[in-house]
Amino acid sequence: MADDKGQTNGPTLTHSQSVNRLKEITSELERLGELDELTPEDETYFGELRDEFKSVDKHRKKLERDAELAAVRSASQGIGGFRIQRGAPGNSADQGERDAILEPDSVEDRRFRNPWDLSEVRTFGRSRESVNEELRSRALSAIEKMPSANDKVREAATTIVERFDDKDATLARLALVASSPAYLRAFAKAATNRLHELDDTEQRALQAVRAMSLTDSAGGYLVPFQLDPTVIITANGSLNEIRRIARQVVATGDTWNGVSAGAVAWSWDAEATQVSDDAPTFAQPSIPVYKAAGFVPVSIEALQDMANGAAEVARLLSEGREILEAAAFVTGSGVGQPTGIVTALTGTGSVVASAGADTLAVGDLYNVQGSLPARYRARASWLATNAFYNRARQFDTAGGSSLWAQLGDDRPANLLGKPIYEAEDMDGVITAAADNYMAVFGDFSNYVIADRIGMTVEFIPHLFGTTNGRPTGQRGWYAYYRTGADSVNDGAFRLLNVT
Repeated sequence: MADDKGQTNGPTLTHSQSVNRLKEITSELERLGELDELTPEDETYFGELRDEFKSVDKHRKKLERDAELAAVRSASQGIGGFRIQRGAPGNSADQGERDAILEPDSVEDRRFRNPWDLSEVRTFGRSRESVNEELRSRALSAIEKMPSANDKVREAATTIVERFDDKDATLARLALVASSPAYLRAFAKAATNRLHELDDTEQRALQAVRAMSLTDSAGGYLVPFQLDPTVIITANGSLNEIRRIARQVVATGDTWNGVSAGAVAWSWDAEATQVSDDAPTFAQPSIPVYKAAGFVPVSIEALQDMANGAAEVARLLSEGREILEAAAFVTGSGVGQPTGIVTALTGTGSVVASAGADTLAVGDLYNVQGSLPARYRARASWLATNAFYNRARQFDTAGGSSLWAQLGDDRPANLLGKPIYEAEDMDGVITAAADNYMAVFGDFSNYVIADRIGMTVEFIPHLFGTTNGRPTGQRGWYAYYRTGADSVNDGAFRLLNVT
């Protein structure tokens, strides 16, 4: 419901939710009424429940009247030229700042509760698990309603909350505060230096996001959940092809901790004999996340002409992030940055040397493929530069080696029957008397990329020249986020070294 200023000020439950809530309140009131004596806390709780019952019941009756009125209006359409005009969506450029709750497209939308209104979450007398479960439900509802998001983004956001949320509902809370229409409007204004235009609702939204930021820093503004590059990459795929095949997880702390184990060693045991010890050896791989930063300068004129500042900033930052990560996930040192797959495998038993010195031969490809254990080979992929694939293509000019699935294609999708992916940061040129790590073959679900959701952006109102320190007529965005990566099972890969 809304007052004359368009602000929500009452229950926003659907009719069925209202009925269920009334039943819950009645049951709780009856329980308290059966007690011989109430504590001061119980007395307060009883009064709160009584008042809530009156409010929810009033809301239920209002919904029923609205439903009856909607039925009458529907039946009246076309009679005497009378027609109900539904609210129409605005221009696409305005959708990022439209409030799905305060400006619904239809009467029906008003009946759905506002999942972002956390003042409705009752904590008194409830367990932490119960409250967190409600927050997750609200987060999933918010994802369905959040503006400036397509179906792929909603699906990716849902997956992130459902699969990676912790016991404290950290990701659910983040999704709620950082996806709200009020915060999206506030971020759009902050990104274009219009903080003076923030209303009270948007100010509170900014404060709520800063209060629970996952970034170890109180500065800047979290990119709205639906514009976060991590969510976008999960939804639309990455130009960085190693992300397409690696296992991607979400970290809510400074380190992602996992569990890995070898296969259970089954055995044949005779009747009525003690079972043998077939337990696998468990390991606990951990992947630290590291800070990466980017900077986007823009002229004052361009900023004034920018049609959708929030989305444009997010797009620019996402592209820069892709370039940085592409190199780190291949050759990253693991010191202050992710550990690249080549770095992780170098010096291990997973390295396969070429048969000839400084020469790549067709037999080397078969050696790499054949040396990988069958349990990993079934889901294996190739990762190499385009130059490597071109060399391999030349081995099969007559089709005799059966390297490529279809020789006539520009670059077939399979090499020796397994998918190929490109990483230009791997070695593409053979340097004499040196290590040349030209291709990785393996099950990339054993290479884990841990993303910490929550990119932060700080707006720099003026940039200054280096010559005399005067303003250049530019502004800028400084952004930072955290990610990490490493192999959790080196035995699942083979690294070809042409040396």
